[in-house]
Amino acid sequence: MFYKMIFVFIVFFATFNAAADIKKLETFKADFTQSIKSINNKIIEYKGEVFIKNTGKILWKYKTPIEKNVYILNDFAIVDEPELEQAIYTQLQSEINIIKLLNTSKKINENSYIANIDDIDYLIEGSKDSDEIEIIKYKDKLDNSVEIKFENQISNKEINDDIFKFSAPEHYDIIRK
Repeated sequence: MFYKMIFVFIVFFATFNAAADIKKLETFKADFTQSIKSINNKIIEYKGEVFIKNTGKILWKYKTPIEKNVYILNDFAIVDEPELEQAIYTQLQSEINIIKLLNTSKKINENSYIANIDDIDYLIEGSKDSDEIEIIKYKDKLDNSVEIKFENQISNKEINDDIFKFSAPEHYDIIRK
């Protein structure tokens, strides 16, 4: 579920940012802060970078509180956990179609959209000064409140494909789901 949600966020971002002209968004890079608040009001905060190419390649590089890299290519994900010396390879249940997502997102005001996937409503808020997304908010199926903030966004600049390649070191445990 966690990995599917990561994939959903990226697709939402690409959809929102491309609302004016979906053909123009080719790459995206940003710093992110992801906060998860439990029903007991405990908060955990993750920080890192995200890289996206419109070819379906995505990389979430978590830096704090633990190092973790999530590689996604369409409907396949690899979760690299260096501190645990393991990699999890998993087939996602489905590839999310960006065009379909764009068509199901509803503009609720000048800078906000709402969309529903798998019975979860996602609020997507954009900048008042540009077409960039600033925040995605939602409640997951465990009733946690999740907020992802994006900063230092760079769109349509070259991202080398090598960043999306993962090769597990020999000493890693490989888990297939």
